[in-house]
Order: sequence, then C-alpha cells, then structure tokens
Amino acid sequence: MFKRMRKFLLFYILATLLTSCTSEFNKVYKSPDNRFKYEYAKECFANGKYTRAISLLQELVTTMKGTENAQECLYMLSMAQYNQGEYETAAEYFKKYYSSYPRGTYAEKAKFYVGQSLYLCTPEPRLDQTDTYDAIKAFQEFLDLFPSSQLRPVAQQKLFDLQEKLVRKELYSAQLYYNLGGYFLNSLHGGNNYEACIITAQNALKDFPYTDRREDFALLIMKSKFELAQQSVEEKKMERFQDAEDECYGFINEYPDSKNKALAEKYIAKCKVFTQHLPAKED
Repeated sequence: MFKRMRKFLLFYILATLLTSCTSEFNKVYKSPDNRFKYEYAKECFANGKYTRAISLLQELVTTMKGTENAQECLYMLSMAQYNQGEYETAAEYFKKYYSSYPRGTYAEKAKFYVGQSLYLCTPEPRLDQTDTYDAIKAFQEFLDLFPSSQLRPVAQQKLFDLQEKLVRKELYSAQLYYNLGGYFLNSLHGGNNYEACIITAQNALKDFPYTDRREDFALLIMKSKFELAQQSVEEKKMERFQDAEDECYGFINEYPDSKNKALAEKYIAKCKVFTQHLPAKED
C-alpha cells in the first residue's frame, strides 16, 4: 500500500511540474514582449531545452531583425537546430547567418558549422555521395575564407575523412563490377563488368592520386584485365593477354612487397602460355 501511494505521489509531483513548465512556456510564447522572450530563449538554450528555444527563436529572428541581438538570435537558432540533431536545417540557418552577417561576431563559426552540419548528413559509402560533395565544398570555402582559423586543423581532417568516403565509394563500385564478372552486360560502359571495373578503378586513381587504397584499385585492375583476356574472343585474346601481362609486371614493380605478388606472378605465367602460343595479329 505504501509503495503504491509513493508511486502515485511521485507521478503527481512530476505531472504538476510538467504542467507548470508547460504553462510557463505558453505564457512566454504568447507574450508580446520580445525582450522577455529572447531572455527566456537564451535560458532554454543554455539548459539544453533546444525544442523550446527553437520555437521562440524561429519567431524572434524575424521580429528582432535589425536590433542589437539579431546576430546572436540567428546564430543561437542555428546552434539549437544543430544540437537537436536537425543537421540539414542547421546548415541552412548557418548559411543564412553568414550571408546576412559575413563580418559578424559568429561568422567564422557559422561558416565552419555549415560544413560540420553537412558532414553529419553524409551517408555511408555505398550510398549516393551528393551530400559528401556538398560538405567538401563547404569545408573548402571555410578554409579559403579563414586560413588562420583555430578550427583549420579540424576542417582539414574532416576534408580527409570525406575524401576517404568518396574513395571507398569508388572502391565498392569497382569491387561490385568485378564480383559481377562477365555475366551481366553493363550498358553504361558499353562492355562487360570487368571493363567497367577497370574504368572505375583507373578513374579513382586519377581523382584520388594520394589515397592509401591505391594498391586495392591496382589489384582490381590487374585481376579484371586477366579475367577480361580469358573471356575475350579469339581475335582479341593476344592483345588483352599482353595488356594483362604488362599490368601484372607494373603491379609487382609498384608493390614489390605486396601479399598479392604471388598472384601477379601466377597471372604472368598464365598470360605467357597464351601470348607465346597464339599467333600475332596480322596487319
């Protein structure tokens, strides 16, 4: 009996406090005193009550425009959206702040948080990377505008992370083409999937020349060229086996300590069987 009463009392106290807080917020929200609303919004923001702060600040950014608190109001709304996890909305508000106050008190941070908000919107590498490109552009703009910023190292690291995500996207795509092999036509590249793998990997190496995954792409190119040669029609076998053999030698030269060196040597031996016995193509 005592436990039941204790639970009821606790529920009653919580309900009373909630009702009181809601009543207080409604009173502030309906108040015509913008200064009062603003101070209450700041208090909500400081205490992590971002939903309430956002409700008030969304109205105040319009009514307080042109006042001494307009900048802080818009920046605080942006940060409240960010802290609430509404990153796309936050990015738009940070952009609005910077476009409205390019020399404002919070201009540097606002520009940084455009990139940071978009960074947190980026999907895992297998998905479409449009948001990743947008985040890269935003961080690059920040670095160009604020080259001496204390946030520069953070922005640079974020750029590296985003570029690595693009590299992984290309690696997944190339690997997928290789796994599909020659069983399905790939109309996008006008050939089979081994050709698509080669093109995807080669383009990735051109676009990201300093990636740590160069060997992974080179391995896929080598394997795909060998498989493509094996599946070729007779009139193309000689040329493609020679190309595959050259690719294998190039792989060994660039990665002499690779764990895949033995595979490259195995391919070379197989290529020589064909190139030494197939007649050369007449001119």
